[in-house]
Amino acid sequence: MAEYLASIFGTEKDKVNCSFYFKIGACRHGDRCSRLHNKPTFNHVSPSQTILIQNIYRNPQNNAQTSADALHCAVSDVEMQEHYDEFFESSRKMEEKYGEVEEMNVCDNLGDHLVGNVYVKFRREEDAEKAVMDLNNRWFNSQPIHAELSPVTDFREACCRQYEMGSCTRGGFCNFMHLKPISRELRRELYGRRRKRWGKPLGTTMGCERRRSRDR
Repeated sequence: MAEYLASIFGTEKDKVNCSFYFKIGACRHGDRCSRLHNKPTFNHVSPSQTILIQNIYRNPQNNAQTSADALHCAVSDVEMQEHYDEFFESSRKMEEKYGEVEEMNVCDNLGDHLVGNVYVKFRREEDAEKAVMDLNNRWFNSQPIHAELSPVTDFREACCRQYEMGSCTRGGFCNFMHLKPISRELRRELYGRRRKRWGKPLGTTMGCERRRSRDR
């Protein structure tokens, strides 16, 4: 029985623990979810290499669409990409402050539980804990930062394959991550720097290998 429970932990068959929170580190039901959200903890009891910075990135195109004066606030794709590249590069500087980063992923979803979420996977669990404690005492764009340890370690399980193929029918309100890519120019610049320092690149996860059910 114990082996069976362990095998279904965090899957759709698990009726106790929330599979969405386990895979994505966020759940559209929030505290009202009928299943448990098993959050990583400090002090090496249930640690994690990954942190979630909630709702920190604001896509200027989305802001323009919701503006009362939207016709005069249109943001071009070029301007949006430049804005995002600047955000990504500035956020990446946390590597210099807290420790080596393996991945950084930014959600371009519109659902309240995913919009603007930034996931940073550090090489060491201690660095993730240090980052959370420090970031929660900081502000960004005149708003307090809300950071926490996240259970997400495999972003292939968390991201939407259909979105990467350009065929997601749920759009921004999909419950799987729509990861926003950086420009090719910035990717070459960051990868080049990292190869010189550590011999491997830093960047967003590039693909999801399996399709998955979306029944919640």
